Amino acid sequence: MKKFLNELNEEQAKAAKTIDGPMLILAGAGSGKTKTITSRLAYLLSIGIDPANTLTLTFTNKAANEMRERALKMIGHVPYPPLLCTFHKFGLLFLKFNIDRVNRKNNFVVIDSDDKKRIIKNLGTDLPIPLVASEISKYKNSLISPISAQSKAIQPNYKIIASLYKSYEEYLEKNNLVDFDDLLALTYKILDENENLCTEVSQRYKYIMIDEYQDTNELQYKLVKKLCQTHNNICVVGDDDQSIYGWRGANIKNILEFSDEFNDANIVKLEKNYRSTNQILKVANELISHNRGRLGKKLASVKGDGEDISFIDSENENIEASIIANRIKKLINSGISPNNIAILYRINALSRSIEEGLNRAQIPYKMVGGVKFYERAEIKDLISYLRVVANPDDDFSFKRIINRPKRGIGKVTVDKIIKKAYENKQSIYSFLSKNKEEVHKVVTSKKALAEIQKFIKNLKKLKKTLEKSTYDFIDLLDETFHIKEYYLKLPDSLDKVANIDEFYGLFRDFILSRPEAGIDDFLNEIMLQSDQDQIDNGSISIMSIHASKGLEFDYLFVIGLEEGFFPITGDGSDIEEERRLGYVAITRAKKELTLSCSSSRFYKGRRAHLTKSRFLTECGMCKGSLTLEKTTVFKKGDLIKHKIFGMGRVLEVNKIKREFKLHINFGGTKRDILASFVEKI
Repeated sequence: MKKFLNELNEEQAKAAKTIDGPMLILAGAGSGKTKTITSRLAYLLSIGIDPANTLTLTFTNKAANEMRERALKMIGHVPYPPLLCTFHKFGLLFLKFNIDRVNRKNNFVVIDSDDKKRIIKNLGTDLPIPLVASEISKYKNSLISPISAQSKAIQPNYKIIASLYKSYEEYLEKNNLVDFDDLLALTYKILDENENLCTEVSQRYKYIMIDEYQDTNELQYKLVKKLCQTHNNICVVGDDDQSIYGWRGANIKNILEFSDEFNDANIVKLEKNYRSTNQILKVANELISHNRGRLGKKLASVKGDGEDISFIDSENENIEASIIANRIKKLINSGISPNNIAILYRINALSRSIEEGLNRAQIPYKMVGGVKFYERAEIKDLISYLRVVANPDDDFSFKRIINRPKRGIGKVTVDKIIKKAYENKQSIYSFLSKNKEEVHKVVTSKKALAEIQKFIKNLKKLKKTLEKSTYDFIDLLDETFHIKEYYLKLPDSLDKVANIDEFYGLFRDFILSRPEAGIDDFLNEIMLQSDQDQIDNGSISIMSIHASKGLEFDYLFVIGLEEGFFPITGDGSDIEEERRLGYVAITRAKKELTLSCSSSRFYKGRRAHLTKSRFLTECGMCKGSLTLEKTTVFKKGDLIKHKIFGMGRVLEVNKIKREFKLHINFGGTKRDILASFVEKI
């Protein structure tokens, strides 16, 4: 026991040896979070706590396995291992013993996301299946029943989704199936409706630990409260400054308000950083200090000083990619392993120029947690459209787009068309264009027939447009087939539409620079750019910032630091979460960090002049002007703006439930204003 405790610093040891009562371990990036929580579990077992009385919950099986292995290695033999698993695995184990309490059988089968989509598809709907699946998931995680969903639905599409939700649930119950969301939703429902069982489960798990607490959603929080019904021995580990999953339901208030929900909570801050240099941590600390919704901590480097932060300010994304590729080439030539180098971006569409720059420089790369630009479904769709317009007899591409976006032409109908076309020794396009009577025999649905005829007519119209103007072609393509509109209805629409805009902008830029070029020239060019044949002796990593969470690299490049790209701005964006993303990105770097911005990029499909990200100003890399930002978290001294009263200074902040009331001095006149009605300057 002494050995593993001696390896901890003072704050880590304090956290590991605190046994009773609620505790929040506020663990900064690179501060030894996993080491601390595994040491605490090992400590509990080493002093005689029954492993059966402990429960440690994580978000991934990988994290659970790593922590279990490390904890058991510290203390050696135990009679049986402690329960250390994901939230959903805990739900599965619980339901195996208790699902009969909601009149279901315990030999249920858990379905995956593909099964879920197939079931929804068989229920029959014209709405995009991923959208319906996503909304049903949101209902379940918000503990909204099908009946409640139907009563609250106002917009027509949501009335349809609520009805599908009801049918979907009936199908699951009839066939004794459980989906991923049910593992927690049903577990909570059973505990909520069975007081004695809830007490029994809570008394069994007397020592609860939760990893990555900043990523918990409302349902997980409520489940944790149930598990702590008879005691307050809960230890949560997390970092409010790394809460970056608000878009998928994570509620940062769970960690910010931990002390309010669990009385007399002990807060231990892990601020010694073992990963990065002083220079890297300085810009990270400076940036995140501009957030108001945080508990507050300041990372200090154990490693000491290193290289200054490098800054690239390019004219456009192609120059940016070239500069970065050249720098990476030099690093690799100097003996640095490509595996220790990474490039991060906020928006996936930015990978396109970087991928092409790396290909030109013959630098092998791997896409982490994502798909290469030209391999993304929406980009493959667009390329297929271009290929079919350029060559209507391209059956491979024609098959891909005949029902994308969806036109109500089912797979069976498509298969019949292909079979008949091949029997006639014609391309699919030729068959549909020149054999009216035979097409009528094959396509029996009037709606499908009308859609096919419209599709062929539109392709012919686009072909004629090319004879007049190649530049205008891309606008007409989208207006004709509503490709962006289709992808806007799907989950992750922001990324998909950004990728489409990047592709459209690339096409326009190519035609502007080479007016005599045609679609074939463009297609050939991008195929050359996306072809990567280098021998892989190790690859650099390129990825979104979200995908980089939990990783670290000696040499790191963060690109796209412009307003609108990073941070993303406008309706629905959360500037504080964007800033936390910036903090996560910076703290992935161990030795050297390069921040990069560009004066122009494709913005919404057209080349636009961009302004530097406010984050560059806030972290001290360059000077900039004050920027208005929407936030409902303020402190005394903040300068604000009201649309009627103008600028003012916050004198006092009072919290009323989850809203803030501000006492503000507007040039001598003092007023009380709700925080949601003002903007911070």
